[in-house]
Amino acid sequence: MIMTLLKPQKGRLLIAAPAILNNTSFNRSIILLTEYSKQSAVGFILNRPLNYTLQDILPELHCNFTIYQGGPVEQDNLYFVHKVPLLIPNSIHVKDDIYWGGNFDSLKELLENNVINTTDIRFFLGYTGWEIHQLDDELNENSWFVSKNDFPNIFSVDNASLWRNKLLQKGGDYKIWANAPSDINLN
Repeated sequence: MIMTLLKPQKGRLLIAAPAILNNTSFNRSIILLTEYSKQSAVGFILNRPLNYTLQDILPELHCNFTIYQGGPVEQDNLYFVHKVPLLIPNSIHVKDDIYWGGNFDSLKELLENNVINTTDIRFFLGYTGWEIHQLDDELNENSWFVSKNDFPNIFSVDNASLWRNKLLQKGGDYKIWANAPSDINLN
């Protein structure tokens, strides 16, 4: 079976290859690319939930949505990706039904009135970013591979098995790594 190598673009996923298992920032991570151009790329780690809720960060909001580690850049800033652009003005279209950011005051009102739920939105502390050619270099070094976002709803995917399932889907030698323990020294 010949697999076509996908190029990065908005809405696609970056899958951490086994080559970077020792990288604590990106080990076993899946990143949703929300921006990709010749100058830069931006994305958010989808499968790194933190032990914080939105209320821990913003106590005035009585909302227990989990916060995720978006990446190592600007970890003191809160970002969000969602699928409700008609409810959140000024959202930036990523691809299909995925949007990034928007009017935070409108979002707070929606959260206070329980209008949106966890299958509509995901919150991140920080983001992952690359400068010109940096992501391309990392792809050429086999640190990542690109995958289509083939999930019906990216916000309701099981975090624990996300990386493993994408490696199994890729096949070949990746199947072996998909079943490796989190700490490869235990093998």
